[in-house]
Amino acid sequence: MSSILISGAGRGLGFELARQYADDGWRVIGTVRDAAARSRLEKLGAEAHVADVTRHDQLAALAKRLDGTALDVLFCNAGITGKRGMALGSFDYESWEEVLRVNVLGAAALAEALVEHVAASERKVIAMMSSRLGSISESSGMTLPYATSKAALNMLVKGLAATLAAKGMVVVALSPGWVRTDMGGAGAPLSAEASVKGLRQVIAGLKSDDSGHFFSHDGSSIPW
Repeated sequence: MSSILISGAGRGLGFELARQYADDGWRVIGTVRDAAARSRLEKLGAEAHVADVTRHDQLAALAKRLDGTALDVLFCNAGITGKRGMALGSFDYESWEEVLRVNVLGAAALAEALVEHVAASERKVIAMMSSRLGSISESSGMTLPYATSKAALNMLVKGLAATLAAKGMVVVALSPGWVRTDMGGAGAPLSAEASVKGLRQVIAGLKSDDSGHFFSHDGSSIPW
């Protein structure tokens, strides 16, 4: 049975990823922030662990609980938007730092904690949920903390891809598109179901040469 661990699996795209992979017969392991989210995830038939990606002690405990478990796919999905509408002269540095801690350092810490679990699997894939806003050509001042966090996440992907190539691992950044979730808003054109279906197709078709690259949910390559 193939296995996947999804961070931020309690809602939105993380929850939809868990639902679709569970429906497909995968062993699904998800991290959530609270007991209510754990209950929702467990109803899908998934394994749920309460773990905050900014808490290194919790990630170390998670890795220990999963000792001996090979993870075909590690999907670093947990993320936050932070305060919108920041402009020069009114930067909220506390909010900005929190976004970086969750979106970049949290993904790095999760990958570091579970890298050997992924290396022990057949597929050996680490996917990190990015955004087109993390591409230099599409960044926006309206979401400056979020955009800079995703740009940094993309550089993390490139660095990890180079570092982990000797282990035969594939590390990619993925953009889900503009999706109707709490984060994306009701006006977004894509449903979570359609976005995740596309992301899963991208993951299923990954080859070693794809490591270190950035892909959209529709399979197209996105320039850094």
